[in-house]
Amino acid sequence: MDNLLRVGVISSTHGIRGEVKVFPTTDDPNRFKDLKKVILDTGKEKLELEISGVRFFKNMVIVKFKGYDNINDIEKYKGKDLLVTRENAVKLEKDEYFIYDLIESTVYTEDGNEFGTLVEVLQTGANDVYVVKTKEGKEVLLPNIEECIRNVNIEEKKIIVHIMDGLLD
Repeated sequence: MDNLLRVGVISSTHGIRGEVKVFPTTDDPNRFKDLKKVILDTGKEKLELEISGVRFFKNMVIVKFKGYDNINDIEKYKGKDLLVTRENAVKLEKDEYFIYDLIESTVYTEDGNEFGTLVEVLQTGANDVYVVKTKEGKEVLLPNIEECIRNVNIEEKKIIVHIMDGLLD
């Protein structure tokens, strides 16, 4: 799974001609317009599917896959993940990371003490919030802002944080 990143989840079928509604799990749903192929994780196997059409409806992406022309062909994949390889992933800007790469990073305070492990990233709209499980088993929420998250090293899976006043209360 290290080489694959989730871009969406098939939520339901759309019409009877094999289209599906996809809930995008990517920051930019418009990226589906540029995707030629995705990998469908059926739970038992991973199928490479070619995208033949994309359109948008409300917060969903309507996707048509080549060779799937009937509702019966595609209905069994409801709730399944759509993945892309890292090579087909969006190119990241400086100081941008895939959430998958951050999870299970060891979190240290500025003075070098181990604080805990990053277990989840909440996307709130204003800024992401890092959920850190401390060594004592307590969950602490740290906003991903400059004053709090001082350094992220993906290669070493190490995050340096400044614990702002009131965050541990």
